[in-house]
Amino acid sequence: MLTGMDRIKQLVDEHPERKLQTLMHLVNETTIKEMHKMQEKGKASGVDEVTKMDYEVQLNKNAADLIARMKTFSYKPQPVRRVYIEKEGSDKLRPLGIPAYEDKLVQGVIGEILGTIYEPKFLDFSFGFRPGKDCHQAVKYLDRKLMGKTGWNRLA
Repeated sequence: MLTGMDRIKQLVDEHPERKLQTLMHLVNETTIKEMHKMQEKGKASGVDEVTKMDYEVQLNKNAADLIARMKTFSYKPQPVRRVYIEKEGSDKLRPLGIPAYEDKLVQGVIGEILGTIYEPKFLDFSFGFRPGKDCHQAVKYLDRKLMGKTGWNRLA
């Protein structure tokens, strides 16, 4: 028996050009609880000041309530809490946005669904915001591809 996400992956693999619809059934109490388990402990809280431990006290009730609000379109993401952290090696500050805990859960589940659908469509040299890819790998890739094609480094 396939889970909902496994079925989506199978459909994407078998029919890469197919347009998928009605994906919201994958955002349910089970996937919300799974995303809750994946969240790291001790992370900063958003504007609601709810932590993973706070949410876990009544996890079943909280997940059911969140899904009910999403189904009735009464769920509204909360504003992101803005904090400023020190930049490494500098005296400047870097802005950091911290979403509310429920928003992290919803974003995580939606991200998993979209990743399952779109990740197979990306080319190996697409590096932007993908799992296991980062800007350092992009620079190394460009270095390998371009340095043999240009002569600027041979002039020195």
